[in-house]
Amino acid sequence: MKNFFSNLFGRNNDPKSIVSFDVMDALYSHLYYVESQFEFEMKNVHNAVSVNLFTFPTSFDGYEETQKELEKNGFKNSYEVLNELYKKINIDPITPDKIEQELEFDYLHIQFYTKPPERIKKEMKYIFHNFYIFFCCTNSLETNDFRIMYKFGHFFDYIKGILEAEFIDINTPKNDIQEIGFNEFKTILQGICQYVNIEIPEGVELPSQENLLVDEEVTAETFEEFINLVSRGNAEDKLVKKQSKKLLKNFKKGPDNYHESIEAHWGLFDSVDCWNSDWKFDPEDAEYFISEMIGQDLNFDYPEETYSHNLFPYIQSALEKLDLELMTYDTHGDNYLFFVANKSDVGRILALSELTKIEVNQL
Repeated sequence: MKNFFSNLFGRNNDPKSIVSFDVMDALYSHLYYVESQFEFEMKNVHNAVSVNLFTFPTSFDGYEETQKELEKNGFKNSYEVLNELYKKINIDPITPDKIEQELEFDYLHIQFYTKPPERIKKEMKYIFHNFYIFFCCTNSLETNDFRIMYKFGHFFDYIKGILEAEFIDINTPKNDIQEIGFNEFKTILQGICQYVNIEIPEGVELPSQENLLVDEEVTAETFEEFINLVSRGNAEDKLVKKQSKKLLKNFKKGPDNYHESIEAHWGLFDSVDCWNSDWKFDPEDAEYFISEMIGQDLNFDYPEETYSHNLFPYIQSALEKLDLELMTYDTHGDNYLFFVANKSDVGRILALSELTKIEVNQL
């Protein structure tokens, strides 16, 4: 749930702007009640737009890698980080009694690429923008406002990265990179609303009058691309083409062909290096089967008595060093069907998953 404190600054809800509390609150509700993260493709936007709901402390405490980042940056826990951020954005700090109650504090993280300004086009092909949205209360006991922090570029230490973000006014960029990012952010928000069916309030001046989503036709080539990505290019061409034709045929029959479609999906993953596991599995199983899938030994550190889904952060941390990520086909049962993808392909795999209705998920 949202827990926030009052501050003394004006409410941030311009009725003509899409960057308003009403839109942000609707997006928060979607992330909280429907899905805590998603990625999608937009027209004229390089790679996928990423939208995530994170929570202090649960998104940070309890993960070995994050604990190392906290300690490296001089913090004992994530509440201390949150108070540093609140200090930047003029929100009252979390008091010790609130910390003792282990209350949770949510924020949104939106990421996307734009082309760079002309002056740096030779050095950079794209700029990666990070927007962090923190909710608060203005002259009210209930949440009715928000603050935005911003940082451009990739970072490998998340704690350090968010601490380096600056408190911004979306209408007053300080340089040409911010000007491009801030303007595009408004269009990105419109695309997000279109993607998850958020109704934009009347009177809002829309950044674009066009359909912002990629209206991509599903063909046999679509399925070929999907198979090649989930197999990391290791599937035989003849098998890829055969599977793609079968998948397309079932896809065109629509939802009434559910059982045959699922059977075809399993046929697809039979042609890919996968690991079909019960929902309960040991770390030794994970090391063995993932090593088999990637063709090299994978070992990872984990706390004692850690099993099943609690191992995911440690597995992903080890795979990240190889630019890989563990994903799963949604079996809608009590088992996992794991596969390993190139990290750079994850966004496209998720986009193709939406197109082809082959349900795969990040872990």
